[in-house]
Amino acid sequence: MNKILDQLNPVQSEAVTTTDGPVLVIAGAGSGKTRVLTYKIAWLLEKGVPAWNILALTFTNKAAREMKDRIEKLTNPSVSRNLWMGTFHSLFARILRKECESIGYTKDFTIYDSDDSRSLIRSILHDMKLDDQVYQPAEIQRRISNAKNQLITAEAYQSRNEWISADVSARRPEMAAVYLAYGRRCRNAGAMDFDDLLVNTHQLFHNHPEILHKYQNQFIYVLVDEYQDTNYVQYSIVNQIVGVRHNICVVGDDSQSIYSFRGARIENILNFRNDYPEYKLFKLEQNYRSTQTIVEAANSLIVKNQGRIPKNIFSENEPGELIDIVQTLTDQEEGFVISNRILDIHLRQQADFKDFAVLYRTHAQSRVIEEACRKQNIPYKIYGSISFYQRKEIKDVLAYFRLILNHRDDESLRRIINFPARGIGKTTTDRIAEAANQAQVSLFTVIGDPASFVPQFNRGTVEKLIQFRRLIEGFSELATTANAYELAMKVLQGSGLITEFQYDRTPEGISKFENIQELVNGIREFVVSASEEPEDSDLMGMNTFLQNVSLMTDQDNEKPEDRNKVSLMTVHSAKGLEFSYVVIAGMEEDLFPSQFSTGTAKEIEEERRLFYVAITRAMKRVLITHAKTRFRWGSQVDCRPSRFIREIDPRFLRLSGNQRQTPVLMADEEEDMQKPALIRPPMRRTIPVKNTAIPQTRVDENFEPDDPNSIQTGMTVMHSRFGNGKVLQIEGDGNNRKATVFFKDHGHKQLLLKFARLKINRS
Repeated sequence: MNKILDQLNPVQSEAVTTTDGPVLVIAGAGSGKTRVLTYKIAWLLEKGVPAWNILALTFTNKAAREMKDRIEKLTNPSVSRNLWMGTFHSLFARILRKECESIGYTKDFTIYDSDDSRSLIRSILHDMKLDDQVYQPAEIQRRISNAKNQLITAEAYQSRNEWISADVSARRPEMAAVYLAYGRRCRNAGAMDFDDLLVNTHQLFHNHPEILHKYQNQFIYVLVDEYQDTNYVQYSIVNQIVGVRHNICVVGDDSQSIYSFRGARIENILNFRNDYPEYKLFKLEQNYRSTQTIVEAANSLIVKNQGRIPKNIFSENEPGELIDIVQTLTDQEEGFVISNRILDIHLRQQADFKDFAVLYRTHAQSRVIEEACRKQNIPYKIYGSISFYQRKEIKDVLAYFRLILNHRDDESLRRIINFPARGIGKTTTDRIAEAANQAQVSLFTVIGDPASFVPQFNRGTVEKLIQFRRLIEGFSELATTANAYELAMKVLQGSGLITEFQYDRTPEGISKFENIQELVNGIREFVVSASEEPEDSDLMGMNTFLQNVSLMTDQDNEKPEDRNKVSLMTVHSAKGLEFSYVVIAGMEEDLFPSQFSTGTAKEIEEERRLFYVAITRAMKRVLITHAKTRFRWGSQVDCRPSRFIREIDPRFLRLSGNQRQTPVLMADEEEDMQKPALIRPPMRRTIPVKNTAIPQTRVDENFEPDDPNSIQTGMTVMHSRFGNGKVLQIEGDGNNRKATVFFKDHGHKQLLLKFARLKINRS
């Protein structure tokens, strides 16, 4: 057993060897959490505890597999083979297969995945004649899941006044009836959804104490990974199994609790001491991953949270570089700066691309970063998601554009004929396809005269099809004169797509809405760029845009097995991962923290934990970027730097231009930050910089800018917003030509010259 303890530090060793009674292991980022859990199980096995007496619960199958592999290397594989180790859902499904007859199921019950569940909800809504634009299947699914995670059954739901009131306010008075029907249909089909695997296990143990007693006797030791991510039903089942023996060890980090939108309750880990007053606490405070600067910067941030377990995370690694804070003029420039920084480190330090990660708060932010990486030929992958233009909602909108330009595009027509819903169902579409096939014409031709091609169509169906064709034809006529941006806005508004995406307020729906907004920004940028070629106005048209998109999505020649790519991902997707170099993009108010998560102090604390997770993914260096302006729905809006930047101790920060100062807020701005996002006034920003001899001149905002190609290093120039400045450096060519300019009151700025509108000061 010494070979196990020899590989642990003193605190890890004590946590591993304390086997009896309740144990709480608070494991800071990079402190060896998985090692403690793995070695604790190996220690129990080496002490002679039978594997089948150990229950180890994880959140991912990958984590369970990796832990099993490590345990087998530490012990005899035959000893560990009978371990009950896996996810909550997989292990409780295993129990239900054995005990299901006690709750009215057969052992071959079906498990519905998310798509199966949503399909069943659609069927129920159809049978109940409920409008699926009001009773949106995704929202209904989320609502039912939330109820189950709180152990609220369909029957109990009907008596929960707060839930019923919320449904009435959301214009869903039949929600309780839908939930009831859903449960009945699942049971009639002999099926359980993912949440049922937990709820039914809890009910099995609650209603059949003899079965619970059997498993309490079997599982002498219970271990739970990522305890801060457990929801109420998971927490309750664990307490049922632990019983009076109290041999429970939970491992987690309250500072990394970031999944409340999935039902996770940080209270579970914070209140462990109340559930088990005799508990023993071990704090893993040494971070083996990151530099001292990164660790101390993260500490200075997270200490602002009230709901936390005090700890002092430290690192004995090298001090490392300061965290770089870079403000860019626009989000497009932000993408340019990020790709440039990656390329610079890659070339100067021979770092592999796989050593880099770019983290962002929302999926929509990936577009400008993807495009910047493409222009620099930087290989990248979207982690836990798909490329921007391959996302379903984006492909739906692009299908409109393609059909508008090419009426023979049958696949695009199939995709959008009933999106948004127009009452044109699958049966109707199948009949149209059959008629088109027989007549050897396009689907669009059939819907031009549906009564002739499909005589069995009733008047209502015929009218819906004709209206859809007229809609597309109207857009087609507009496309002959409008540029891509003008056409896109008309299509989004006239088709009902904007309303469709705005109405869905689920996390998934909000993400889709943001992605459509980002698509509009991309189309606008395309038109602006194409307008620089006045000799060919067709370059601004939708056809050219679609061609460019097709080339973008088809030009990735990287082999599937090639893993040397920059990782682009949301911060939520990054949890549990580590990279040498981490970029955190879009650190702005209403983006990070999200405008949807600033209503309460509790929400702000979770957003702060999310930022903490982002920082602590880095091993060597962190770059934080924020844009002064960002496009939303094709319009440029001013952005405020995130309050979280200010919360980091400035000793660990370095502004662009090697300045050690950090952005500061004036007193009234700090007060404004406490207000809800929708009523906060625009924020003033002051960044202290060194004195300079550059004269400050009042700038006439109507001045005419000079040709960007005439701007050279050493010139004094004027900018409509920043005033007089001196050009320190010129980089790039053509549209990528960029200037580094020092402005007296605004410091160093990196400006894309084609957008900067600079005037040479010749006086």
